[in-house]
Amino acid sequence: MQRRAFITLFAGAAIARPLAARAQQTAVPVVGFVNVASRQGYERPLSAFLKGLREAGYVDGQNVVIEYRWAEGRSDRLSAMAADLVHDGVTVIAATSTPAALAAKAATATIPIVFEMGGDPLRLGLVPSLNRPGGNITGVTQLNVEVAPKRLELLHELLPRATAMALLINPANPTVSEPQSIGMLSAARTLGLELHVLNASTELDFGAAFEKFRELRAGGLVIEADPFFISRNDMLADLTVRHSVPAIFQFREFATAGGLMSYGGSLPEAYRLAGGYVGRILKGEKPADLPVQQATKVDLVINLKTAKTLGLTIPLPLLGRADEVIE
Repeated sequence: MQRRAFITLFAGAAIARPLAARAQQTAVPVVGFVNVASRQGYERPLSAFLKGLREAGYVDGQNVVIEYRWAEGRSDRLSAMAADLVHDGVTVIAATSTPAALAAKAATATIPIVFEMGGDPLRLGLVPSLNRPGGNITGVTQLNVEVAPKRLELLHELLPRATAMALLINPANPTVSEPQSIGMLSAARTLGLELHVLNASTELDFGAAFEKFRELRAGGLVIEADPFFISRNDMLADLTVRHSVPAIFQFREFATAGGLMSYGGSLPEAYRLAGGYVGRILKGEKPADLPVQQATKVDLVINLKTAKTLGLTIPLPLLGRADEVIE
């Protein structure tokens, strides 16, 4: 009986040991995956990340272990999450989203980091050079800040009589909202439009934001490409239709969920490239030698069914430029 009790106790202790420590003892590398948002809404990007890893020869649960940390929209939790991964001694940190990348860089100068982000890594001080990032960090950027003003232009093309538009931002994430707001305000001045900024940092804020949109009598809504909003594609698409708001977002998932339009870089492509970089580092390459990549694919998706529901006619030139039309 005493021997049996000892074996049971030993097995329980083994289960209780940190996953990273157990994986390291069996020589399996551990990837720490951290993101500011929630897993909900990130199924396609996450699948693309795992695909990039597979293309590099690594399969989760076979020859690599992934520890996930989702901040559920709470950017204030990221520092502790990154520190926890460093304490666990992970092999590589995959920091997806701009806030996660900044938190990971602050947490370690030795563990390799691969970021995926929509911000400018040079402006944010993550790397000194895109071609020669140096140090322990490299990654992938989307065409996010660069194409954000184009979303306002597309909405203006659809609604040429509108004199005012609105921009929905998440003020709790200034590293994303500030550069996008600056670019959008500049584009609005060029187009001769008044741009109203609406704020939402929680789901409870959405109701007030859409009510404010109605009071302002704005013609259309541009939704900032923020991780909090990305993980709530379906909810935002439903709200825009329910409140009869012509809206445009960066990612295709918004349009396929019922939103009017999407225009921007491909999030799954960026995640696949990031997964590939993680695999290359696991094979022994150094982040300092891997240039920062840019996901260059940009798609315009128009939901024609939603346009009809909103009583809108899509101009033929705009319809002809669409990469995908949902009918």
